[in-house]
Amino acid sequence: MRTRPHAAERAETAAAQALHEHAMEAHGGAPRLMSDDTAHEMGHGAGMDMQAMVRDMRNRFWISLAFTVPIFIYSPMGNMFTPPAPPFGLDLNVWLFFLASAAILYPVWPFFVAAVRALRNGILNMAVLVILSVGTGYLFSVGATFFFEGEQFYEAAAVLLVFILLGHWLEMRARAGASEAIRALLDLAPPMATVLRDGREIEIPTAEVLVGDAVVIRPGNKIPVDGTVTEGSSLVDESMLTGESMPVEKKPSDTVIGATINKSGTFRYTATKVGADTALAQIVKLVQEAQNSKAPAQLLADRASQWLVLAAIVIGLLTFSIWFWWIGQPLLFAMTLTITVFVIACPDALGLATPMAIMVGTGLGAMNGILFKNAAALEDATKLDVIIFDKTGTLTVGQPEVVDVVTAKGVPVDDVLTTAASVEQGSDHPLALAIVRRASGLAVPKQTGFQNIEGMGARATIKEQAVFLGNRRLMETQGFDLGQLEADARRLQGGGRTVVHVARAGKVIGLIAIADAPRPRAKATVAKLRELGIQVAMLTGDNLGTAQRIAKDLGLDIVLADVLPGQKAGKVKELQAQGKKVGMVGDGVNDAPALTQADVGFAIGAGTDVAIESADVVLMKSDPYDVVGAVELSRATLRKMHQNLWWAVGYNVIAFPLAAGVFYPLMISPEIAALAMSGSSALVAINALMLKRTKLPGIAVYDTSRPVLRAVEATI
Repeated sequence: MRTRPHAAERAETAAAQALHEHAMEAHGGAPRLMSDDTAHEMGHGAGMDMQAMVRDMRNRFWISLAFTVPIFIYSPMGNMFTPPAPPFGLDLNVWLFFLASAAILYPVWPFFVAAVRALRNGILNMAVLVILSVGTGYLFSVGATFFFEGEQFYEAAAVLLVFILLGHWLEMRARAGASEAIRALLDLAPPMATVLRDGREIEIPTAEVLVGDAVVIRPGNKIPVDGTVTEGSSLVDESMLTGESMPVEKKPSDTVIGATINKSGTFRYTATKVGADTALAQIVKLVQEAQNSKAPAQLLADRASQWLVLAAIVIGLLTFSIWFWWIGQPLLFAMTLTITVFVIACPDALGLATPMAIMVGTGLGAMNGILFKNAAALEDATKLDVIIFDKTGTLTVGQPEVVDVVTAKGVPVDDVLTTAASVEQGSDHPLALAIVRRASGLAVPKQTGFQNIEGMGARATIKEQAVFLGNRRLMETQGFDLGQLEADARRLQGGGRTVVHVARAGKVIGLIAIADAPRPRAKATVAKLRELGIQVAMLTGDNLGTAQRIAKDLGLDIVLADVLPGQKAGKVKELQAQGKKVGMVGDGVNDAPALTQADVGFAIGAGTDVAIESADVVLMKSDPYDVVGAVELSRATLRKMHQNLWWAVGYNVIAFPLAAGVFYPLMISPEIAALAMSGSSALVAINALMLKRTKLPGIAVYDTSRPVLRAVEATI
């Protein structure tokens, strides 16, 4: 049994603050999508959002480039043409000092701040290597300019920083792209709301709506906050949050969800949840928590990154010592190799390998109504051996439905259905409602003389013919012979179905079998999970006969029947005791102990109740195929994580000896090392973003211009 991480309060605050600011700005500014921890790590000020950090890094890159170009022209290392004389009669090195100071000191500042913060916390990170490489070149050059004789590195340090800044600018743009799922969710919230105050309608910012306010909604309006309808009725499109494609009818006492769209009709409702309590805020909170959490693989990569920085420092100093003191190469040569080692070993790619994939994967899941609560759940979902479905409400619809109709010779199926539906009209019995639903769309005749027959069924008159509807006992008491339908009646009853007998004018004309029907995609879900190598089990309180009938229809591997609610967690333990990794799919309420016990708990049909503590993964729709989507997305995300990690490790294995001059005379300059380091980070980021383009069963692609799902047919 795993230990479940609790939601951090700062994530909830961040979600609420993002929603509040977004509404207050009325779409005039970007929502805050980056935690203060990330800004702190990158050397930026607390409270900066990712878009602001992207702009800041872009500006620093252009400033550095603008002053580096003249450095390259004037520097003796350029050797492209005879440069003009420095202005004001300055010595060349002094002129290069002024240019390099402008090209380095301001642009490098975030790295300096991040390096100081990291060293204070006893951490060695990428910023430390950047400061070591650029700072060593710059400070040595300053010394050679003013205090001692020696070669200057102004050009190398400045060009190196330009490439580093370019790489980080592109990396931050990629990170901002990975966060677009949250931005798309935030954009769903309308900036303004119409409420009744003092008997008149006024328009106010959504952030100012209070619990208890009467909100007025007209056709085409977005619903600002959650609430309960008090007057009027309408159809509401909830697809952008729940993924359900059909508009939902809303009438007095029904619940409406903030950020959904009113399609037709005008109504009023009372606000019940505002700010951080709304369904949208809770979804944003979950996505942010998942994107800010760390998978086990990422924790390993973080530790490896620190060791890599330490190794780079040690190898860089050894490189200088060997080439300068032992082999006897010039100071310029040894210093260049040392700086190259510092640069090329920046663990940026290793640090990006898993968080980028997690951000994209969890964001893509959120747009499909699949919410991973943390990165560990995303990784654990790839290791499942068995997934247990609690039957009612997951594999089945949870209410009686007509599953089969058998007719006497020469009697059409529609005749049997319309005859039965006529008798059952007006009844609120679950079996009667199932028959009426099945006959919807057919011409149902009127009946007269309805009479309930206690414990057996009912009778009525249709077109002057007596009709009896009920169980076998009713047929026997009326003296009706089943004839050729006898065998069918036994077969249907043996399969755990409830059989309704229909007799008209003294003859049995058909049998209607009613059962808890499988969901439309339940069979496809089971087949796909088995194809993925996962066993599928069904857990139910039904008797073994009924359970086996459903298991046979759906192709299940394991049947757990006659299970009481308090025994569900025990059944999960039994499978875990066999060494299996177990997933549990339930409704998140009476299945809470089993969801908690499982290695991964899936709460299905959550709708907007996304804050289910017992689940690791929240499935907002009632479609069991979303379990397939969650598993496929987890596996695809993990593949991206592994690809990125292997690339990052392979890059460093090759880069270290090449930078240290092991393959002399084959060598690389610090500038090329910076380009290689930035290219490696960019490749990792792009590879993670390619997950958005991958077609996966159960996962739909979405148009970022309007975050409404665009279905991609699953391969079934």
